[in-house]
Amino acid sequence: MFEFYHSEYLWGLLVILPMLLFTKEKKNDISKIFKKEILEKIRINNGSINNKMRSLLLIGSFAFMVIALARPIINNGKIEVKSNFLSMVTAIDISQSMFANDVYPSRFEFAKKKFIDMLPYLKNTKVALIGFSSQTFLVSPLTEDFHSLKYLAKNMQMGSVSLRGTDILATLKSANDLLQNQKNKILLLFTDGGDQKDFSQEIEYAKTHNITVFIYGVGTKKGGIMRGTNGVVKDRNGNIVVVKLNSKIKELALKTGGAYMEQSLKKDDIKALITAMQSRFKADSESKDTIIDKRELFIVPLSVALLLLALSLFSLPLKRRSL
Repeated sequence: MFEFYHSEYLWGLLVILPMLLFTKEKKNDISKIFKKEILEKIRINNGSINNKMRSLLLIGSFAFMVIALARPIINNGKIEVKSNFLSMVTAIDISQSMFANDVYPSRFEFAKKKFIDMLPYLKNTKVALIGFSSQTFLVSPLTEDFHSLKYLAKNMQMGSVSLRGTDILATLKSANDLLQNQKNKILLLFTDGGDQKDFSQEIEYAKTHNITVFIYGVGTKKGGIMRGTNGVVKDRNGNIVVVKLNSKIKELALKTGGAYMEQSLKKDDIKALITAMQSRFKADSESKDTIIDKRELFIVPLSVALLLLALSLFSLPLKRRSL
């Protein structure tokens, strides 16, 4: 249906009526002396349009500008768009051990990079991002805006955080709160596993709340050292602390129906983990969005208005007549 978005602007067209009255030509003194045929021959032709035509072009330009301001549109009404999607929480370990140097430049920076590499593979998925150590920190709620997620992940700076320990149970509880309305609750952890040996409590909680855990292990079994503000981190006895990848956390992933993968330098290794995730779950949430299908037409009258304005401001080349 054709309509105007700002139809009240059309009242401006009424101004055209008095403007047309001023375009009526008045005969000057010289036209009373000579006949029209003689006047056309003796008049110097400078190639410009006459004043009446110029005025009509200006009035026409004004009229089409008013129509453009009224924003003509073709409105096809409202359309309901349905989309299905998965929801998942991604948690990046920000404990002190994630700053070990066995992975370049650090486990933490490597985990952030893998998170960013993962985003292009997530189709029809909403992702929340949290950071965790002995506490959890919400970085982003569930969103489909991966550009914002990428920006937030790149700018995660935990240099001021000096929390020790890795509380996986608290992370599971935070994920459950974020996914409380979802049938399938998916949690992806980027972590070195901390120093915990028994994950039975975490496994029980995940099963009770229907949370499937996928884990990307960051670190090496050989381990690495950590550097703090005072240099290399040492224990109470003055020995250099070496932190290793805790592969025991694999049980949490496997016993909750998820998958476990240890870090590698392959660019597409995270793709394999996401593929495993997507093969096990189908989108169980439906989003309904209502959009208005309309086509803007203001560019048409605006183009005509600019054309008429240009014609009125610049003379048209007219062929001279010979006497």
